[in-house]
Amino acid sequence: MNTKDEFAHYPQLAQTLLRNRGITTKDDADRFLNPSYERDVNDPFLMQGMERAVLRILKAMETQEKIVIFGDYDCDGIPGSVILHDFFKKIGYDNVHVYIPHRHNEGYGMNIPAIETLAEQGSQLLITVDCGITEVQEVARAHELGMEVIITDHHLPGETLPSAYVIVNPKQQGDTYPDVMLCGAGVAWKLVCALLVHGREKWSVSEGYEKWLLDMAGLATIADMVPLQNENRALAYFGLKVLRLSRRIGLKKILEKTGTIQTSLTEDDIGFTIGPRINAASRMGIPMDAFRLLATTDEKEAEGLAEHLVHLNETRKGLVASMVKEARKHLEARIVDGALREVIVIGNPSWMPGLAGLVAGTLAEAYARPVFVWGRAEDGVIKGSCRSDGACDVVELMTNVRVGMFLDIGGHARAGGFSLEHDGVHHLENELVRVYQSKIEIKKIETQMIDATLTLSDVTMTTWSIIERFAPFGVGNPKPTFLFETVRIAEVKKFGKERTHLELRFENSRVKAISFFAEEKYLKISSGDTINLVAVMELNTFRGARELRLRIVNVVN
Repeated sequence: MNTKDEFAHYPQLAQTLLRNRGITTKDDADRFLNPSYERDVNDPFLMQGMERAVLRILKAMETQEKIVIFGDYDCDGIPGSVILHDFFKKIGYDNVHVYIPHRHNEGYGMNIPAIETLAEQGSQLLITVDCGITEVQEVARAHELGMEVIITDHHLPGETLPSAYVIVNPKQQGDTYPDVMLCGAGVAWKLVCALLVHGREKWSVSEGYEKWLLDMAGLATIADMVPLQNENRALAYFGLKVLRLSRRIGLKKILEKTGTIQTSLTEDDIGFTIGPRINAASRMGIPMDAFRLLATTDEKEAEGLAEHLVHLNETRKGLVASMVKEARKHLEARIVDGALREVIVIGNPSWMPGLAGLVAGTLAEAYARPVFVWGRAEDGVIKGSCRSDGACDVVELMTNVRVGMFLDIGGHARAGGFSLEHDGVHHLENELVRVYQSKIEIKKIETQMIDATLTLSDVTMTTWSIIERFAPFGVGNPKPTFLFETVRIAEVKKFGKERTHLELRFENSRVKAISFFAEEKYLKISSGDTINLVAVMELNTFRGARELRLRIVNVVN
């Protein structure tokens, strides 16, 4: 039976979108379009080390050991820490402390001063969330000080594994867990599921309680940009359903202050509203504030924390805009001089390293190149972030520079972080360009494809109902992209404080297309122009509105 016959009961557009995603059988199509908790969520004990981790935690609770949840400071580690915190609170075990390191003062992951402080405070068992897999010295120091460490992580292990009591990470060698691409909070959630298998009756926890924790697992799965396929698709799909019903007062306050309707929450709201405000706590202030916001049950505390994070995010946006403006000025000068190279490295000692990734992402999109942005940390070390242009694996780039160039690197194909000595920054661009030119295999990320050609009259709720079946969208399941040929511009509107946002209206149509922080070439479009528009369709629900519109991906005059 051919694909066309297998998909005959689906609308034509749905058939096209399924084929474009490599889905060729009816069973696979039904699995994708109809996620099932029972079918798609795997047994946690299939993960290597899970049983040992559960038994060690049960022992710690029996003997009233002081447990520390040591989480990363981003929108994966923080929700993951909330998952474990909420679990221990639910079962009434209160000898638990949560530790989230300060991004600028301590850096990513475990660090020895923090380990020593926790030991002085009588901590006996450390459970990491979204970190630890490469912290060999830190785990060894914890062991020296009489603490045992359970690592839960999802990052790639290094050549040497830490001497932890047990490692729970689906990416470790020999693990046969069906889905290795879980995020850190996803692994933490699986640990809670496993603990409940052993102790649900003992702790009188109702069947299905763990599903309420999917709000945090889903939030992190989407925010951390892991592939939304297989089990991750289920976690994101059901996580959004729980988020729309969530009773978390801190979440409700953030949504209220940003005009976001909870009952219609989407992955875009996580990416553009919730995630940035959670991350603002670590980029601009104290990451524990974000943890407290998500974990609190006190309305007054939630109100204050939400207001604080909204303010931090506004400050963050202003600083990022200033950094982008300064960077663009330098890069435009390089273009004039013919000196804009295949890989961009740009920075300033005064720039905050915690904002470098946001700047790099904006520049990578604008200049269609991998971009490395750096600033100087308080300890004098150069730290930065890099973003891919969508066609180049940035970790491959960094891995293949000469030995000793970086002090530390990390990340994945599309985004990474690095640190190096100050003198090294002067040679970094030359070295990255050398690797880029010599290694064809680094260019291995799939580029954006056009799913179908539509007309403006196809932008209807009927079309949207088909597209919506494919959500949630993200890495591994991009939003369907459509070509609208020879559309004539009726009106051009520039808006925003810097007039960098763009709205296009078309002749003989009520449809509008928008672009936030529009590229320079888009801002040159005039009324009367005829263009070929590449765009994604989206449903705008800001402050209760329900409006279909197009988001500009590319414009060809």
